[in-house]
Amino acid sequence: MAVDLSQLVKAYDVRGVVPDQWDEPLAELFGAAFVDVVGATAIVTGHDMRPSSPGLSRAFARGAAARGADVVEIGLCSTDQLYYASGALDLPGAMFTASHNPAQYNGIKMCRAGAAPVGQDTGLAEIRALVEGWAETGGIPEIAEKQGSITQRETLEDYAAYLRSLVDLTSIRPLKVVVDAGNGMGGHTVPTVLGGLPLEVVPMYFELDGTFPNHEANPLDPANIVDLQKRVREEGADIGLAFDGDADRCFVVDERGEPVSPSAITALVASRELAKHGGEGVVIHNLITSWSVPEVVEECGGTPVRTRVGHSFIKAEMAKSGAIFGGEHSAHYYFRDFWNADTGMLAALHVLAALGGQQGTLSELVAQYDRYAASGEINSTVDDQAGRLAALKETYQGREGVTLDELDGLTVTAADWWFNVRPSNTEPLLRLNAEARDEPTVNRVRDEVLTIIRG
Repeated sequence: MAVDLSQLVKAYDVRGVVPDQWDEPLAELFGAAFVDVVGATAIVTGHDMRPSSPGLSRAFARGAAARGADVVEIGLCSTDQLYYASGALDLPGAMFTASHNPAQYNGIKMCRAGAAPVGQDTGLAEIRALVEGWAETGGIPEIAEKQGSITQRETLEDYAAYLRSLVDLTSIRPLKVVVDAGNGMGGHTVPTVLGGLPLEVVPMYFELDGTFPNHEANPLDPANIVDLQKRVREEGADIGLAFDGDADRCFVVDERGEPVSPSAITALVASRELAKHGGEGVVIHNLITSWSVPEVVEECGGTPVRTRVGHSFIKAEMAKSGAIFGGEHSAHYYFRDFWNADTGMLAALHVLAALGGQQGTLSELVAQYDRYAASGEINSTVDDQAGRLAALKETYQGREGVTLDELDGLTVTAADWWFNVRPSNTEPLLRLNAEARDEPTVNRVRDEVLTIIRG
């Protein structure tokens, strides 16, 4: 029987509905194929709190052991805790999570030793081909002469200690921090990482529950931070933090309950990382982060480098340029000191250190990093992505004082505004992000572009 994994194996990970699209026997094949493709004699695995995660993770481990690899299971963990284990143990790793997707989904994020990503061009296509072939012929073709072992290891304390070694929080003023874990893995990691610091942590939805009974664990959607915003105001807290399902992304709310732009967080953390590295270094930012990011990086003595959207591009550029830090509009933050991997927890520690190291409020602190008016990301469903992009290009090409580039979709830049329109890889959508020096200008640009996109 022919097996088609095209809907399951994405650009950067494996993700689909359980058991409709994949199940434990398929996970076992993925474990065996992963070991073959990365050439591993030992690997590390971890999983989130979804009901299907322990079984899928153990099946993957069985497949890996069948090919002769020893498996270190770290059990319940955040995705960046798995990256920590991959880096600290110098082992390829596999994390079982579907991040913020609904409960019936699950997936695998895979990496080589040192948390180096495995995507379509770096091994995932080969893994898919092996799994499809084996599924057709009835399973793993040859069991290794010597079965690998499966052992358990606790890494949460070591992960927390490592993060806290990178940011000094010992002398900050006391802060009241509301944390919304969204019933995801932040409920597992936050108490250990923030425990013992001069922080009064007010927990929200720390109970691990992969059915997400309170709200979707995706803080980028404004609907999912409403509870946090309200609680910050009620508590008179200094800051609110929201983590996504696998706790690798962190979203920040100020003392007024207002969202802080991930671009402003990128600029703030970049300034701190540059100071830590002697005022020199490359900082990566994707092309839809604010103008304020490269400005702040240059003001602090660093070199900003602009990339396409997507963690594979950021991580590749981090490795190539030796960058000390990278940030995305989606609240993914990447650190050279963390094997170039993304960790929202480390970004949160930087924000807490910056806030607690001075007397002002968070809104006052981030004002210097939040300099422009932005549209936010606006999605439009279209029949013809290429045709609408061509119409935009035709409209703005040759317009005086305007430049165009096609690094990722179409970016149009003028003296006091810019916009980017990118096609979605998975849906018939065009995504618009615009920014300007003032609100009326960004609204005018937004409306003009949307008129062309939506016809």
